[in-house]
Amino acid sequence: MKFWKTVLAVIVGILLTSIISCILTFGFFGALSGGSTPAVPKEGVLKVDMSKISLVEQVQPTTDPRALFGGAEYTPLSLWDAVQAIRAAAADPGVKFIYLKADGMIASLPQAEEFRVALEGFHDSGKAIIAYTENPSTGSYYLASVADKIYMSSISGAGPQIAGVSTTMFFLKDILDRLGVNVQLIRHGKYKSAGEMYIRNSASPENLEQNQAMIDSMWDSIRSAIEQSRGINGLDAMIDNLELVNAKDMLAKGLVDEIVSKEELRSKIAVLSGKDSFKNVTFIPFADYAEAKAATAPKTGAKVAVIYAEGNIVEGDAPQAIAGDRYASLIADVRADESVKAVVLRVASPGGSVTASDKIKQEIDLLRKVKPVIASYGAYAASGGYWISNSCDHIFTDKTTLTGSIGVFSMIPDVSKTVKDVLHVGHTTVSSNKHGGFGGMLRPLDKDETAYMQASVEEIYSDFVATVAQGRELSPSYVDEIAQGRVWTGAESVGLKLTDDIGTLEDAVKYAAAAAGLDSWHVQAYPAPMTTLEMMMAMMQKVGTDKDVLAGTPFESVGRAFSGWSFEKGERFFARMPYEYVIK
Repeated sequence: MKFWKTVLAVIVGILLTSIISCILTFGFFGALSGGSTPAVPKEGVLKVDMSKISLVEQVQPTTDPRALFGGAEYTPLSLWDAVQAIRAAAADPGVKFIYLKADGMIASLPQAEEFRVALEGFHDSGKAIIAYTENPSTGSYYLASVADKIYMSSISGAGPQIAGVSTTMFFLKDILDRLGVNVQLIRHGKYKSAGEMYIRNSASPENLEQNQAMIDSMWDSIRSAIEQSRGINGLDAMIDNLELVNAKDMLAKGLVDEIVSKEELRSKIAVLSGKDSFKNVTFIPFADYAEAKAATAPKTGAKVAVIYAEGNIVEGDAPQAIAGDRYASLIADVRADESVKAVVLRVASPGGSVTASDKIKQEIDLLRKVKPVIASYGAYAASGGYWISNSCDHIFTDKTTLTGSIGVFSMIPDVSKTVKDVLHVGHTTVSSNKHGGFGGMLRPLDKDETAYMQASVEEIYSDFVATVAQGRELSPSYVDEIAQGRVWTGAESVGLKLTDDIGTLEDAVKYAAAAAGLDSWHVQAYPAPMTTLEMMMAMMQKVGTDKDVLAGTPFESVGRAFSGWSFEKGERFFARMPYEYVIK
């Protein structure tokens, strides 16, 4: 009897496991194949809740089980699709107005800037935007300020968190000294601060100067947009004097139009909708609307290729970075594709490997010989990101983009003291030649080796300057003057002749189509997004990085900046920004 009970238990267990596996498999492959286009109401209020979407450059599949089975906290939405959805809504008679909840916005400042431009276009079409806020931050209020009316919650505890723009730099020399790590930094450019965090315990005067100017420029773009939209002056004084404590202060200073309860807000939405009751108001979810419009967008006419260059620039063919060999091959394929008549290079990169950057740049130059190539800058187009794109036929940038950073550095840690005094491990190097073990991190560089590395850095810097001078039709002396590793904002870069115009990705696409003489065209994105299965395989091969470890901590920007680097691949010279800035 006991035997049969055991057999029965095993059979039941197998059946339960099979059922669960089938459920998971069907759900997984359903996610792989993608769901059907969502059905959206033909008429209603377009609800744009920024806490429910994340604006990204290109939507990639996720390995988060919550997303696979419909439980994700937010929906990734490409900036292009989001902007095109707003454009479509402006012309859609079924969309009565936009209800905007900007709190909890998940987007970079340049992405918010481009989305705000699209909302301004919706407003200019004659349709209204009403916004509701509870705890506005600098970024979310910047977006909400485009609205015709801003309502703020009367709930106790609701209040502004508007403090301007800031970022924090970290310096690790003291802790590295305690660990016995000596970082040997070789660079050109007095503003080239990448690696400075390892050799100093505070910012150099030049680094502090460029960061202050950069932050001030970004804030000036945001402040002026807010003041213009709200018809006010003196936002700086309000913030500096801590005058914005609660909703009443926001109302008194003209930053919101009315303080309302939840029920009062519902009544206003109903009245604007022409309904006698809020329960009769139909909302159109923005993510669904954008997906539906993207799915039904015409694919006629010639192709305008948008090549997304987002992330670190690295050597090789890594699938989740701007890998030199992979992107060079991709650009060559676009050049050979006769159906592609014009190209937009969308750059959102702080840079990386010099070798990989130059490979990509050479392919861009070959592409330019046969097709118009227009650059569009997102959050970053700095160092290597600027290297690959400076020769494009025309460059559009957002005001809050970070660009320039024309400089080069090399960084070799010496951990010999750590190995000996901290780990208590002895080591002996046997070499056939004088400089054996050079760059192996188990001894410091000698005088000749340091000079050798410095000479290489100087040569690469000269090449970078010459590349920019030729690409932008400027004198090398002028480029050297504004280079030196300094980071500029997009708003500053136009006057410096590093870029041509303030403009969005949409502006760049239209310019590219016009340059190719196209009357009818559609956008094709490159590289093609990874499939969910490809993404999961890539994730399985990646145990974790310092970026993952530092996520959610104040050091997250440091982790993002250096997580993709590998000295084992022979990458010794970098054209990269010091951090990936997290602007609060």
